[in-house]
Amino acid sequence: MTQTAIPSPPPATRGVITQLLLDEQLLTAEQLRYAERIKSKLTSAKTMIDTLIELGYVTREQLKETLRKNELNVRLGDFLVELGYLQTADLLQALGLQKEANGSKRLGEILIERGFIEEKKLLEALSYQLGYPLIELTFTTIDRTLLALIPLAICREYSILPVRREESFVILAVADPLDQRVHQCAHKFFGDRGKLALSAKEPLQEALNALERTSNRQQAADDNTIIGIINTLLEDAISDGASDIHIEPMKDRLRVRFRLDGVLHHHKDFSREIAPQLSTRLKVMAQADIAEKRRHQDGRILFPSVRHGINLDLRVSFFITIYGEKIVMRLLNNKTTLLDLKEIGMAPRMLEHFIDEAVEVPTGVLIITGPTGSGKTSTLYSCVNYLNNINTSIITAEDPVEIVIDGISQCSINAKIGVTFEETLRHVVRQDPDVIVLGEIRDHFSAETAIQAALTGHKVLTTFHTEDSIGGLIRLMNMEIEAFLISSTVVCVVAQRLLRKVCSHCAEPYQPTPRDLSRLGITANDIVGGEFKQGRGCKMCRFSGYKGRVGVFELLVMNELVKNAILTNKSSYEIRKISIETSGMVTLLEDGLVKGARGEVSLQEIISDLPRLGKPRPLAELRRILGVTA
Repeated sequence: MTQTAIPSPPPATRGVITQLLLDEQLLTAEQLRYAERIKSKLTSAKTMIDTLIELGYVTREQLKETLRKNELNVRLGDFLVELGYLQTADLLQALGLQKEANGSKRLGEILIERGFIEEKKLLEALSYQLGYPLIELTFTTIDRTLLALIPLAICREYSILPVRREESFVILAVADPLDQRVHQCAHKFFGDRGKLALSAKEPLQEALNALERTSNRQQAADDNTIIGIINTLLEDAISDGASDIHIEPMKDRLRVRFRLDGVLHHHKDFSREIAPQLSTRLKVMAQADIAEKRRHQDGRILFPSVRHGINLDLRVSFFITIYGEKIVMRLLNNKTTLLDLKEIGMAPRMLEHFIDEAVEVPTGVLIITGPTGSGKTSTLYSCVNYLNNINTSIITAEDPVEIVIDGISQCSINAKIGVTFEETLRHVVRQDPDVIVLGEIRDHFSAETAIQAALTGHKVLTTFHTEDSIGGLIRLMNMEIEAFLISSTVVCVVAQRLLRKVCSHCAEPYQPTPRDLSRLGITANDIVGGEFKQGRGCKMCRFSGYKGRVGVFELLVMNELVKNAILTNKSSYEIRKISIETSGMVTLLEDGLVKGARGEVSLQEIISDLPRLGKPRPLAELRRILGVTA
């Protein structure tokens, strides 16, 4: 029986690179047809090139050699689309803009300026196509003796910078390897010894600026310079909306990162030589011991921002590492206004239930739980602000006070002068309060104080570190608090998380994959009517696809059946089941799915950040329970 040959795919389906591989006979039509079938069945998005490499039909070295050999035949835009770096619609728009500019701008410049592609991704693509290595340029990695071989003015004119020696070669960082003038300049000053490497434009310009300031000499970091560096860092952190600043000594540099929307982002690098002066200056500002460099320390800084006209409150931690002191600063009051309770992000019916059954109840313990950075403090302050009126006495014990609210008595713990948590709690109950706010339940003593205060007719608001609402009750039991005391005093437990919001400027519709549904334990029928989205990445969101954060909540209100389950020492699974069936509890995962179905958060955030402790109910049912419209 004669075997029928598999017909090759129609030319319209082939990419430029795929066609080159066929022309070079590195790939057969049969292999391409099989790869297309495999790619169509994959649950995750993969490019044809990645599929061919994973199947072993071509190697990366063969691909690079083909691209170098056919450099003039592969246009940058087609190349970016085929490798999955760029959408076809974005390429067409960029080509239109290039035509309007009469070719005065390169395609790469337009793609970066308009936010169609991140510069790093473009450099990766050029490195792939041209075979030049990528280089991460920092001021401290530059061999400044090489500047004797080329004038600094020439470096600036052609955006070229000698970085280091490798054997008999000199590595030259360039921002635009397609500019023939750059090649001519490299050959003129370094001959055949110059090897080009790709660098992002901004780090290259920053390095050139730094070299100009130093005038080929190491800059002495005096006190005035250090003050300027710190002030600029703090002002930049406020402008970016950072919650934390990380100053980290590394082997070859001092790295600074900002935490934005819960994720650390690189800000800039400094020379390691300024680390001691930087640490000393921050210790002076934080009233820490400048002579102590062997032990960890804490402190606090009040920084008057000139640029923003606010007084910034920072909590500072000095941590000893093998390369020196790592410094982390938490920006405590980098918020413009206090959130209204109705704006924290709870669904309508959950919020109504929370206010009626917990916040406005005159006595009992209200617990807000979640991991560090989940927004517990913001929710706590929103509740305090809601209760704050002329007829109510509110007193707090916090470590430290993070937001100052007019009309309530706030105490900041300071163990150095004897104002300890234990001592403060003993005095709080003697101040005739109606509402007591404890920053955190941290041990048996604080838990027992909260319970005893509630038993004597006070309302207590506090936070806890647990995975979910049921976990808060179980942990109280583990702190040796009797079950009957918990059931008779705790009125409500709120578990919460902060998920990154999909950037509204670059949001695109997203179809959940079978793997997404499998990981969530649901079927396609469970999310009918949902409009899921994900961010492509743009300048507005720093090419992350996310901008801002939204709260996801789980509300457990203690009804009689839940109290009875605690008294009879039921398991957490049984308590959760009773809560869902009788108190209308919606789990963190379910609330996240409802917000995801409205395009507020991505499925990736829901899967990675929310606990999966059971199968979620269908979307239509959850919307009905929460009072949320489609």
